[in-house]
Amino acid sequence: MHTYLVDLLQCPDCTGDLTWNFKRKSDNRIEEGMAVCEDCKSEYPVSRGIAVFLPTDGQRNDMWEQIDSQFLVYLKEHPEIERKLMDTPVDKLNPADIFFRALVLEERGEHRLARELERMAEKGLYTREYLRCWQSQVEWILGELSGTSGPVIDLASGRGYLIEKMARYLSNLIVATDFSPRVLMRDKIWFEEAGLSDRVSFLAVDARHTPFRDQSISALTTNLGLPNIEHPQGLLTELRRIVRGKFLSISFFYSRDDAANAKALKEYGLDMFFLPETREKFLAADWEIDFANQCDAIAKPTPASEVLEGATIDRFPVAETTLKWSVIVAK
Repeated sequence: MHTYLVDLLQCPDCTGDLTWNFKRKSDNRIEEGMAVCEDCKSEYPVSRGIAVFLPTDGQRNDMWEQIDSQFLVYLKEHPEIERKLMDTPVDKLNPADIFFRALVLEERGEHRLARELERMAEKGLYTREYLRCWQSQVEWILGELSGTSGPVIDLASGRGYLIEKMARYLSNLIVATDFSPRVLMRDKIWFEEAGLSDRVSFLAVDARHTPFRDQSISALTTNLGLPNIEHPQGLLTELRRIVRGKFLSISFFYSRDDAANAKALKEYGLDMFFLPETREKFLAADWEIDFANQCDAIAKPTPASEVLEGATIDRFPVAETTLKWSVIVAK
């Protein structure tokens, strides 16, 4: 993580000030170290350049860790399936299996080839309209942030699609955050290999209890991360606390009249996939809100794996539908 972040951070447990012990620094980065809260004495390590500011109560549900572990354990227990996944010519695999192959390559450290296969898989997993609208939202955010000078904090960075675009096309310092240190390390290794790591910091945080000081962030972004944060009660109030500028969230929304998908989403409590509910939640948290760059796209259920016994990439949609894409602009 970059040293400038020290001034923006506080204890996520009690909001106390932090005392820092830098064990290894290089230029303007902290590679190894520890932050200790002066009030509650909670400890937050920096390891291999990634700062971990997760809850100290030990209650963690790292989705990425669980999915990766289950996937890799399954392949280890079924070597014949791994051989089929990895040895079959790519043009003989369906899009889901190409994506799963990319995950294995990524785990083996073959990040560049893994990224190439991910992009190939996307063209078969999603409709052209879906990919066009998604790219349009990314480009809109790049245009909105172009010419700004402050750091950009990205929420729920996941596989790093948006932060990679920002690192390539913006001059701002960028902070990638996610609940999973595992996925952040994976992103960090790829960014180093791609020559994009100079301006990017990596912080493991819980978006519901962030370590950022009040009104310390001028630009907050997220790429499809907002509806997927578990137990989001109080999330938008927490984000309102730390943002003094704009929160730009790439999102898409289902129609309330889409019976099959609406029922499935409601069963999982994912009501921020509906525009009216999302608007109400933002307004209740004292945000001013607009929906910019709206774009409609047909979306279909992603195809199931033919190698991994019907495993799928995305849980939704469960039936073909039309999604309304936009960038939520909140301030």
